[in-house]
Amino acid sequence: MPDLFDYLIWRGDLTLEQSPFNDVDSLILCSLSYAALDGLVGPGGATIRQAAEAFVRAGGQWPKERRGGGMEFWEDALRLLEQLAGTARFGTMRLFDSVNYVDTAAEEQFSAVTVDTGDGAYFVSYRGTDSTLIGWKEDFNMSYQTPVPAQRSAAEYLRDAARRRRGRLRVGGHSKGGNLAVYAAAHTPQPVQARLEAVYNNDGPGFCAGALDETGYAAVRERIRTFVPQTSIVGMLLDHEERYTVVRSRQVGLLQHDPFSWQVEGPDFVRLETVTSSSRFLSLTLKNWVASMDRERREAFVDALFDILGSAGADTTEELSEGWLKNAAAILSKLRSVDDETRRMLLEVLRALLAAARESMPELLAYHRRRGG
Repeated sequence: MPDLFDYLIWRGDLTLEQSPFNDVDSLILCSLSYAALDGLVGPGGATIRQAAEAFVRAGGQWPKERRGGGMEFWEDALRLLEQLAGTARFGTMRLFDSVNYVDTAAEEQFSAVTVDTGDGAYFVSYRGTDSTLIGWKEDFNMSYQTPVPAQRSAAEYLRDAARRRRGRLRVGGHSKGGNLAVYAAAHTPQPVQARLEAVYNNDGPGFCAGALDETGYAAVRERIRTFVPQTSIVGMLLDHEERYTVVRSRQVGLLQHDPFSWQVEGPDFVRLETVTSSSRFLSLTLKNWVASMDRERREAFVDALFDILGSAGADTTEELSEGWLKNAAAILSKLRSVDDETRRMLLEVLRALLAAARESMPELLAYHRRRGG
């Protein structure tokens, strides 16, 4: 089934003058943000081809601490960088202002890059969650905290990019990066919003109540293009007000979150009418679950959960999975040692999740009846 790499084979020889920028191009630039570009893009910028050549000169292998993505995206991001470099469509696009940092104290993981697409526009690409536990904790923090640090950084980055670069703007991201793109667009000054051509949210989670500036969001809502795979889980989290397009993925379940599994046909995605029943069920369940807890309970649950996961001494999901037997033993030991109140709270929250699943079933059945299923 054709994917992003097939798209590059079929259409990589077409410049943007021959075939205008499209939704698949946006996903490619969002996916490129998972590449460890820090160190490859100097103060004066670099073309994608130059960045790929610099990577080869540096040894052609990213160390673990510089890999992007939490689902082995870094391997496909490396392949993507290499293939983009050889195309007429992407090779001469110029990269600027690559940033990538993790702040453990602030519980922030943020990465972004600006791309001069060569058609009079700049694309601001935000990376999604990487493999750091801090990055994953920041995602969980979104259920109760507004804004999280990465959202503030995203808005600041867009304002700075607009000040440095003249012309039209496109912003986008995958996963948390999609959330950051929408947040930044809604919280940027009106003169910058006026330059925004499109905002691309590729399977990014929504927002908790009150997270978005309503006036700013209303100003850009019609320019937000949201895409989710047919069994979307991440993209169905929290609240979305904008419409979304369903894209076919060759993967199953949570693995459909992988942008490199999304299917393309010509210059567009393979589109479907609706998400699957399991995606809708999970969305309803998780929303009901979050709604069943007040802000303090959500915060306490997230802190306790990541305190337990951190007891293994791992900083990344890779380190957590490596030596899993030893890490599991450390986590279980920590779980046994937590105080009675924390243990009781964790069990209550998990019971609330089961209750939310029971409450979601009637609504899901009613939805099928309305559709004649």
